[in-house]
Amino acid sequence: MAATETQLMLSVGLIEKDVNGDTLWVWCYPSVGSQLRQVLLSKCCLTKDSRDFHTFVFGQFCRTWYYITTVEVQEPTALNKVTHFSIVVTAKDFNPEKYAALSRILCRMYIKHGNPVKMMEAYIAVLTKGICQSDENGSFLIKDYDVRKAYLAGSVKDVVSQFGMETIILYTALMLKKRIVVHHPRIEALLEFTRVLPALTWHRKDWSILHPYVHLTETEVEDLKRCPGYVAGFVDPEVSNRSDLFDVYVNLPDSVITVSQSAKEAMAMGKLHKDIGHLIVQSAEDAERSDSQVIKDISVKTKEILANLVSLADECENSKITLEGLKQHHFPPATENFLFHLAAAEQLLRI
Repeated sequence: MAATETQLMLSVGLIEKDVNGDTLWVWCYPSVGSQLRQVLLSKCCLTKDSRDFHTFVFGQFCRTWYYITTVEVQEPTALNKVTHFSIVVTAKDFNPEKYAALSRILCRMYIKHGNPVKMMEAYIAVLTKGICQSDENGSFLIKDYDVRKAYLAGSVKDVVSQFGMETIILYTALMLKKRIVVHHPRIEALLEFTRVLPALTWHRKDWSILHPYVHLTETEVEDLKRCPGYVAGFVDPEVSNRSDLFDVYVNLPDSVITVSQSAKEAMAMGKLHKDIGHLIVQSAEDAERSDSQVIKDISVKTKEILANLVSLADECENSKITLEGLKQHHFPPATENFLFHLAAAEQLLRI
């Protein structure tokens, strides 16, 4: 068992809603800072109108991933004063399926025993051995949850079937490390869609850009603004008026993508984009091809573009591209523009 794999978990916490309708953070191990605790309470559906019930949500705040599993308590149990509770796991890694599976076991333990001690024991067992086993509550093996599985869990084909050729806007924004904001009133739809987008730039394998569940609070917006490029999900439609937060805005229910005025120059499209767009659509529409094959097709094209960029850089002083150097190749304006901004994103630009 790789020690680092088990040491990605940071904490486990418990939020309860009692028969009086009060919601409280009741326990955690080893500890959760007060600012993060406030954010986690705001993400937990128990602090809102009880009609709004979400069994599982996840997100990222201050470089910490959180996974919240919520259950309704069915009588009779050891929890006689509690109507609902949420298990909150924080970790350094993006792996929703892994932490959902672990949380389900912790939930069953809490329902059965009515105190957090058993949960803490299970959490420590996973932390130290990468496994927790119990006959009645099921077993959990950390090695069953490879990070690549988490990266490939979403469907690129669904994204392309919704947006068609406009997927190239998302691809370009991701390649150039731009700020993408996605809105959908349903958190489940938001999580499903946003988690796929980093796969369009598979060569980076960087899911730290993903902030799938953000509220328009000062604390969270400040945290988001510290990131140079991101994919951020919002349930609040008010985010459409926050042009300070995005270069590309995705209205998911209406399937509309808008490029902000300030990003239009960097995002200008030409023949190269059209060719990549056709490749993405053609691959995604092929019924024989799986999602991972589509990601591979896009990745092969991306690597080809990056190899060309590196060879252009190699011709230049200190292997860094300049606009003057690019102009000597007489690329079409949109291609030159894209390569210039991509060189900046890939740190191949001489400043």
